[in-house]
Amino acid sequence: MSKLKGLLLTEGMHGMISQVEGLAKALDIEFTHQKVELNSFWKMIPPNLTPVSNLVFKKFDVPDFDIIISCGRKSVIPSIYLKKNSNKKIFNIHIQDPKVSLSNFDFIITPEHDSLNGKNVITSKGAIHYLNLDEIKNNHSYLEEKLKKNKDYLLLVLGGPNKYYDYDDQNLINIFDKIKKILSTNNLQAIVIPSMRTPKKNDKSSR
Repeated sequence: MSKLKGLLLTEGMHGMISQVEGLAKALDIEFTHQKVELNSFWKMIPPNLTPVSNLVFKKFDVPDFDIIISCGRKSVIPSIYLKKNSNKKIFNIHIQDPKVSLSNFDFIITPEHDSLNGKNVITSKGAIHYLNLDEIKNNHSYLEEKLKKNKDYLLLVLGGPNKYYDYDDQNLINIFDKIKKILSTNNLQAIVIPSMRTPKKNDKSSR
């Protein structure tokens, strides 16, 4: 029996790609990933005020699919539109709170801290990811040559500015000063992981 085909819809950010691909891999389906872009006016309009129309988003190639897995605000309307206008029964799953009626999706997956409730809502302890234990075991050596022996490690995941928080240079200096003291006091080695949001100047300063 051939595998089901999945269409993955995101805005192209890695944090979203990792979640839709993680679910697709867990479901063991073949999948195609499409980046969603909204047309200029609709970028500013929340999903609950946006019509379910293909005029809202830029056209993209739509392969044959059985399941839609979407993540992020911009993929909400395309997912609903493609499900409603398909010539066959389509199953759609959205990751994160879609901010529209939950009945538009067969399932919605959100982390527990979102406190979203519904008969078709599945909660997770954290974000879904495509990494699994086998991949971690097979690639654990990739940092080994950079790690100092006989030391414990301090892991810092470095974020970036968002609508709730702006990175202030002085604030970052204070954070790094505190981390340096912790490293020195406890004889630790730092491992810093930047994100897509991390400004390049801050990423370089952490090296």
